Amino acid sequence: MSYRFLLSRRWLLLTLLGLVLIPVMVKLGFWQFHRHEDRVANNDQIAATLKSRPVPVGELTAPGREVSGDRVWRSVTATGRYDTRHEVVARQRTAADEATIGYFVITPLVMDDGNALLVNRGWVSPGNDITTYPDVPPAPRGEVTVTGRLRPDETTGNSGIKNKQGLPDRQIMLINSELLAGGLPYPLVGGYVELSGTSPQPKGEQPELVPGPDHSSIGNHLAYAIQWWLFTAMVPVGWVVLARREHRDLLAQANGTRPPAGGAAGPGGTVPAPAPDADQRPEPAQATRP
Repeated sequence: MSYRFLLSRRWLLLTLLGLVLIPVMVKLGFWQFHRHEDRVANNDQIAATLKSRPVPVGELTAPGREVSGDRVWRSVTATGRYDTRHEVVARQRTAADEATIGYFVITPLVMDDGNALLVNRGWVSPGNDITTYPDVPPAPRGEVTVTGRLRPDETTGNSGIKNKQGLPDRQIMLINSELLAGGLPYPLVGGYVELSGTSPQPKGEQPELVPGPDHSSIGNHLAYAIQWWLFTAMVPVGWVVLARREHRDLLAQANGTRPPAGGAAGPGGTVPAPAPDADQRPEPAQATRP
């Protein structure tokens, strides 16, 4: 029995499907592998950036200037006075426990050069009424020097947060210097800063500081890549196993060693009864004497 059945319509379609799946799964594996490489490179960049020496914020950003990718998470310093009259809160923000939803407190810091920097002073609870301004610990008075992580302006594209209209007074959705600059009496530098320290140390309760980025996890992309490549190898192996099995079954049918599906019918269309065993045949009748 040859492998002519491979030329049947069913097997041609099965073979074509396998030939399509192999390059697709190889490509998916490399896609996941490249995501793994990007994740590792991004984590390394964040780790190196966080360890860098703090620099004055004016060296990395200015009014109307975007915070480029290589400057994100850079540690910066700024000296000035908080303008609490124009303080706002960003809605729907998660606390350090990654479960409780509240607000980020955004306070402009007016610097000596006349420009101001948006400072995310940290997280506060929303309280019982989300339509009113929450209870926010007051910002330190007088001149202070802040240290923090430089962040780019939030947009719907890079944050996934929709900029809703009609919000309660002094509440915002996006921390964006361009959107907030119109209502302020001074220019805002691009981006904002996540506060990590203040000098002199503020007295009294302060908002909960935003934790730094988690750059230890690399995700499951490498495992997914290996999984796709294993699936790729299984396609030809499975094809060979199925072809050999069908060849064996057809050969068994042709040799009569296995009845075809539905049972083997005799020439008259009925299934012949099996011959009885020798020890089950009836004994011949004994002749009787007259």
